[in-house]
Amino acid sequence: MNDRVTISVADGIADVRLNRADKRNAFDDAMFEGVNEAVAALAGDGSVRVVVLSGEGPCFSSGLDLSSFGKMVSGEFKGGDSIVNLPRTGTGANRGQQVSFGWRDLPVPVIAAVHGVALGAGFQLALGADFRFVTPDVKLSAFEMNWGLIPDMGAFPILRELVRADVARELIYTGRTVEGAEALAIGLASRVCADPRAEALAFAREIADKNPDAVKAAKRIFNRSSDASVAELLMAESVEMGALIGSPNQKEAVMARLEKRAPRFS
Repeated sequence: MNDRVTISVADGIADVRLNRADKRNAFDDAMFEGVNEAVAALAGDGSVRVVVLSGEGPCFSSGLDLSSFGKMVSGEFKGGDSIVNLPRTGTGANRGQQVSFGWRDLPVPVIAAVHGVALGAGFQLALGADFRFVTPDVKLSAFEMNWGLIPDMGAFPILRELVRADVARELIYTGRTVEGAEALAIGLASRVCADPRAEALAFAREIADKNPDAVKAAKRIFNRSSDASVAELLMAESVEMGALIGSPNQKEAVMARLEKRAPRFS
């Protein structure tokens, strides 16, 4: 993995940090590559039970690197079929969209700890997490409209789950900035706190102490909830429950609770 993203894993918690503080964690080609490589590495690490995603330096991410907009104006970077025909994952995400959807596709929960700003690409990266813990003065924006563009890194399918349709339209049509209290009120933020990363790590510990098989099962069902029918979700509950009952980690959860001790999950 390149130096744009760092990962450290301890006690089942992966501490993932955007590592381009001198550029406010802006997205250049190397940052796109680093984030997607981090997702792939975590997907292959069976020891990881929860991920905390944050940014080094003064902010989470200021969005797309300014040099990219210069390339658009000069014609060096083109759209059209070059974007439409990019390789896609099984979910349907291209390389840019995988920056957000990769975290949703991870089998474990992801908590984004957001401070400073999360604009454009940075905002969409945060949207891909299961939870967003933000500071009171955070600045969140689907900023692309200010550059004459639309968000194209997963904002549309994710926002429809988080906020009302008219709110999503307003955020994208105007590109306006939302701060902590409003973000919580409209559904963009999960929690407003003075130190999002510290609270995210503590919350991650709480999740990591639960049966990892059950947590993964729950995330699989949640990931289907936006487009599955009620009947399909009810069946998914039954299938997942059937696999969990009597499994080694489920037995350990029961025994640990009965014996009033910390569980030792495999």
